[in-house]
Amino acid sequence: MSDKKEKKRLMKQRNKKKFTRQNSHKINRVPSSWRKARGRHSNVRLKRKYAKNMPNPGYGSPKEVRGLHPSGLTDNLVHNPKDLEDLDPEADGARIGKSVGGRKAEAIMEKAEELEIHVFNGKTFEENEEEDVKSD
Repeated sequence: MSDKKEKKRLMKQRNKKKFTRQNSHKINRVPSSWRKARGRHSNVRLKRKYAKNMPNPGYGSPKEVRGLHPSGLTDNLVHNPKDLEDLDPEADGARIGKSVGGRKAEAIMEKAEELEIHVFNGKTFEENEEEDVKSD
């Protein structure tokens, strides 16, 4: 797993198949979100060749890259700047919690920049400061 090329190859192998619900393309009231087919004569349940495929273990992604962010980094929830100290910049990324306010989020972004940790949902606060200067 330490080899970057191997990790990149496994990331490409990850499952991208979207399973849709039986008859969702025909009937408007049936949402497309997957539900298991349970009908007595259901061709999907009977796994007919011409019917939609059902989710099965074979569609799973490789264990080494399962649950990783598309960038290849692990996704870690952060609520304050101190949480960033435990992360490894090479393997870990950070996501700021939704309950974190603007001031603390800005502090987290500064600390992450200092430690060179990638923040997935980070906002640039310099744009807001430029707008404040213009309004004065």
